[in-house]
Amino acid sequence: MSIIINNINSPVSEGSDPVIEKALKKAKLKRNDTLKTGIYKTSLDARKRSDIHFVHSVYADLGNSALEKKLCEKDPSLQYIDSEVAKPVINTEDYKGRVAIVGFGPAGLFCALVLSENGYKPIVFERGESVDDRARSVNSFWNGGPLNINSNVQFGEGGAGTFSDGKLTTRIKDPFCRYVLKSFVDFGAPEEILFKAKPHIGTDKLRSVIKGMREQIIKNGGEVHFNTTVTGFETSGGKITKINTDKGDHEAAAVAFAVGNSARDTFEMLFEKKILMQTKPFSVGVRIEHLQESVNESLYGEFKDNPFLPVGEYQLSYRDNEGRGVYTFCMCPGGTVVPSASEENTVVTNGMSEFARNGKNANAAVAVSVSEKDFGSSPLDGMYFAREIEKRAFELAGRDYKAPATTVGGFMSGQPTLESAITPTFARGLCECDFTKLFNDKINSMLMTGLKDFGRKMRCFKDENAVMTAPETRTSSPLRILRNEELVSPSVSNLYPCGEGAGYAGGITSAAVDGIKTAYKIMENYSPEH
Repeated sequence: MSIIINNINSPVSEGSDPVIEKALKKAKLKRNDTLKTGIYKTSLDARKRSDIHFVHSVYADLGNSALEKKLCEKDPSLQYIDSEVAKPVINTEDYKGRVAIVGFGPAGLFCALVLSENGYKPIVFERGESVDDRARSVNSFWNGGPLNINSNVQFGEGGAGTFSDGKLTTRIKDPFCRYVLKSFVDFGAPEEILFKAKPHIGTDKLRSVIKGMREQIIKNGGEVHFNTTVTGFETSGGKITKINTDKGDHEAAAVAFAVGNSARDTFEMLFEKKILMQTKPFSVGVRIEHLQESVNESLYGEFKDNPFLPVGEYQLSYRDNEGRGVYTFCMCPGGTVVPSASEENTVVTNGMSEFARNGKNANAAVAVSVSEKDFGSSPLDGMYFAREIEKRAFELAGRDYKAPATTVGGFMSGQPTLESAITPTFARGLCECDFTKLFNDKINSMLMTGLKDFGRKMRCFKDENAVMTAPETRTSSPLRILRNEELVSPSVSNLYPCGEGAGYAGGITSAAVDGIKTAYKIMENYSPEH
């Protein structure tokens, strides 16, 4: 338990001790009043180039929750937080079978970890490879080798986030968010993710963290089956009794479906099994690459080389009068645009950064929202809409996994070109392309409108040399697998859809939180295996 003292400003070069002293003075506390103090959260305020500074929240643990609450009641500028998450309620009745988890991305990973820490022995089925083997498959494809349709940027241990920036930012306000960050730190992530406003691990460090978590799950009695695809399930009395995989069948008492948003064959299987689901809005677009120094200059001006400032990153959005939006997503400072297909004869892009974020280019998705008006109302229509874009991209770019691309100037003028001072980073290579042959008029129009609007907000977006690589189609799930307040499917009473693929999260942290909440609900209803 602690009190949080918010809105403590400091110059970019100031250390943590003066910040804590300012905070204690603001709260009318002395050092000897506290058991422990520290930086709780730090963000950068760069809205005015003449006054770039950090804004901190400081925690102070007084060792007396009653006193802390009383101080917060007296002073509304103080905030009381309980750092302890709720204890799970564990069912004591016996049951036949184990808890099965389908998918080992953030939701499945944390669901399995929490269950294993509370006496359960979950069995996890992951169609992709372990993180080390997966990295070899991914690198082989990036270097011109064949696509492994079961183990790639989308599928495998850790999910799609393993080959990203390892971003842990989230808009949800939930005490489990802090638990997720602490868990990552416990398994080797940098401690700074606990207080940075925009925490990230980096794909290089995230791999070893995930591996450590898997080893702990196994040590606790769980099992993780890689290279194992769930092909179906058997039911009796309105419940799943057995999971079918390409390696054999397994009895199950409860099943968490924590597949990612690229598990299209799994969605088709669930649809055929009459599991209730519905289409949902998502977004499609491109990856845009600028020089990182141009991004830094756009944000910091003359202070762009200040060593105390973080590598520049941005988040921009625009919405038209009809409600359609265009926005930047998954911005990767100092990163690369990566080949991310999971189906043969398709092209998909994504962005990735390592922890140091020291690459020459920055990239981000520029994505346009699409809905039933664009693709239809059947649950799988959005999925098929995205797939068709990916297939067209493959055809337009020469059928060898190159990506269609053009500069911003070429896109805006209708005369596509790849002549640019910026060297693209897409490993499989680019093919000059007219995006009117890839996207429909509404998407292209919104991309143009968004780029113009963003150019008024950030100077780098006016750069006609910026490279646009397409398509970005896996921004979020195109459907939602329905569940009730108990997080259970209304179709099958022991099926728990969770995470990003099921339509209940958007990013590593929120997916992990949803996996934890799913584990808590399972523990309420099913006892540990005897």
